[in-house]
Amino acid sequence: MAIDLGAGSCRVSLGEWDGRRATVRLVHRFANGPVERDGHLHWDLDRLAGGVEEGLRRASASGVIDSVGIDGWGVDYVRLGVDMKPLGAPFCYRDPRTATAMPEVWERVSQQRLYEVTGIQFLRFNTLYQLYADQRDGLAPAERWLNLPEYMLYRLGGLPVSEYTNATTTQLVDAQTRNWCDEIFRVVGLRRPAAPPIVRPGTRLGKMRAGVASLAAYRQTELIAPACHDTGAAVAGIPDSAADWAFISSGTWSLVGTVLDEPCISDAARAEDFTNEGGIGGRIRFLKNVNGMWLLEECLREWRAQGYSGELPELIAECARRPLPRGTFAVDASDLLLPGHMPSRINREIEKAEGEPIPEDPGHAPEMANMVFASLAARYAEVLRALARVTGRRFRRLYIVGGGSKNAYLNRLIAERTGLEVVPGAVESSTLGNLAVQFAALEVRSGGAEVTPAAVARWAGLFGDR
Repeated sequence: MAIDLGAGSCRVSLGEWDGRRATVRLVHRFANGPVERDGHLHWDLDRLAGGVEEGLRRASASGVIDSVGIDGWGVDYVRLGVDMKPLGAPFCYRDPRTATAMPEVWERVSQQRLYEVTGIQFLRFNTLYQLYADQRDGLAPAERWLNLPEYMLYRLGGLPVSEYTNATTTQLVDAQTRNWCDEIFRVVGLRRPAAPPIVRPGTRLGKMRAGVASLAAYRQTELIAPACHDTGAAVAGIPDSAADWAFISSGTWSLVGTVLDEPCISDAARAEDFTNEGGIGGRIRFLKNVNGMWLLEECLREWRAQGYSGELPELIAECARRPLPRGTFAVDASDLLLPGHMPSRINREIEKAEGEPIPEDPGHAPEMANMVFASLAARYAEVLRALARVTGRRFRRLYIVGGGSKNAYLNRLIAERTGLEVVPGAVESSTLGNLAVQFAALEVRSGGAEVTPAAVARWAGLFGDR
């Protein structure tokens, strides 16, 4: 079972291999989203856990389940007390409480030093700044904290751990040692014992002992930490072992990058704000976060409140029939990371770029959407040029995975802007990568052996070719 937790939608899927043929079947999909409580944005743990359990319950009719793995978005975490139960609902990374946390942390440890050690790009919602905000705001100290996918595995009975690909998103991991950086914990004043041990992708965490464990299908089910970060799982789902490709994991966020054998922590990488996140086999996902379909998702939310009934596929088709807008806007402007009033926010950025604002009513939705698509394609091309320059690589292919892989119009704009061969990958690439790591782990005879990138790529190809 591959459980993929998304900030907007979560999926529970069953992967099967009969010795000749690999199949993947969606068993359950359920909605997710932050909820506002006491002026802050939180995640509803009970809703997440309930959706996961319902998916597992539905899958139990398929027979014995060998393993379960969970991936999801990074940086957010559950604070646990001495009894290892949650100390309230976890904060959502979009909560504004961290607005001033970065400069406050930088007074204790410089930006340059943070990047030298971690190689992680500076985003105000990185776990480092969230944990600092917890301490600054007087929240009760946690005995331990677990990132959300690992917490869900723990809730089902697994060991409390931090999986490597997900741990690196915290900006608390030493890129060279691949372990927690004691220096950062000490200088910022964070409790080092609260951080769970880091484990490798494919680590077996024990048998399922909670939730639906009493059902016959789950009596011998192993809990496996796949690539617990959803982008780590999505990249693991790309069955290509060459070095001449880049990727865009396209969804609410767009992650634009490539896979390296070692961290790239040069002055040029820091200047471009690239990040060195963990990958399979200790490899590095060298990438940059770029705003994504969040821009249109927020616009649609605003327009629907005004009576708009159109769906995204219709909007994309309408954009494809229109000429490209003359200009673009900065899709990564900090104001565009916040929820609410997105058409107005976009217009402010258009005006900064000396463009003409677009009427914000639903009647002009195609015009606004076209501007978003053109601006995303322009930004992707800019980041890919910087990626090639910093790494010294020449890219020939660009894999696009995730929900955006089926957006033929945006893919065409990207191909035109970059000159690369654009290869649409799986919409549910995170699910494929999650399954690939689990199957590779189940093949390994020794519990201490690490799954290899080659084995994961082979399984990703089997499931991707279905």
